[in-house]
Amino acid sequence: MSDDHKLIMSRSADFLRGKSCTLGIDEAGRGPVLGPMVYAVGICETTELGRLEVLKVKDSKQLTEETRCSIFEKLATDHSDVFGYGLKILSAAFISKAMLARVKYNLNDISHDAAIELIEVALKNDIVVEKVYVDTVGPAESYARKLSTRFPLLDIVVSKKADSLYPIVSAASICAKVTRDRQLRDDFKEIIDAGICVGSGYPSVPDPATVEYLQTSVDPVFGFNSFVRFSWSTAKELLRKKAVSVIWEDDEEESKPTGDIRTFFAGKDESKSRKRKYVFFEERSIESVTEF
Repeated sequence: MSDDHKLIMSRSADFLRGKSCTLGIDEAGRGPVLGPMVYAVGICETTELGRLEVLKVKDSKQLTEETRCSIFEKLATDHSDVFGYGLKILSAAFISKAMLARVKYNLNDISHDAAIELIEVALKNDIVVEKVYVDTVGPAESYARKLSTRFPLLDIVVSKKADSLYPIVSAASICAKVTRDRQLRDDFKEIIDAGICVGSGYPSVPDPATVEYLQTSVDPVFGFNSFVRFSWSTAKELLRKKAVSVIWEDDEEESKPTGDIRTFFAGKDESKSRKRKYVFFEERSIESVTEF
């Protein structure tokens, strides 16, 4: 599987084969301009759901980073006999390519497909799925119909604020958030080690560190590194202001009539057809070449 959209299952999920389980699905990192979006499925033996309440799991956004990490470690160790999880990690590069493609793959569809894949992998691991709780993306009713059509034999509940209503979704939320935070630090390790703070990745909150990083890191030709979501309006606006414009020339203008076939054999006036280079490339003596 490609590194820009990888699927990971915890080893503890193996202990749940053949057992009746309840699933919860949530994400972290849907909105930021930096780093991946992570979808998580929490898988808990249904008769042991009470353990999650004892751990006081709740929506990850309501917990400190220290508390989130502590609960995550306990879920992965002390409660691994009854709890497992799966992760779908979608890189910033994957999201940018999907949303900037000629046929766009929007964020809602990406999210829905990630949830579907996580349910499928639980079923393929021979987990007996009793019920699935999903934090909604878009209208809950249409999302529920989509999932029920795909999995007609499963009891699926799609709800707003599911991460606050159902402990199993809260657990998934914690798994997703802790994983995203760790992945973000790993992606930007060299930059962070150099003493540069990239912040949380949310420029609209706003996070001053993220805003400053974006403003100072944009390259006039290459834009941002691959851990920035080029498709986000924040990144697009900075590229518009600080990067040079580029015209991608087609071999042939598709919209232009081809005309009489004899024109293909007529000589061309090179002085008229050759476009002048941009000043940026002239100053740096950069030319387009086909051979080195």
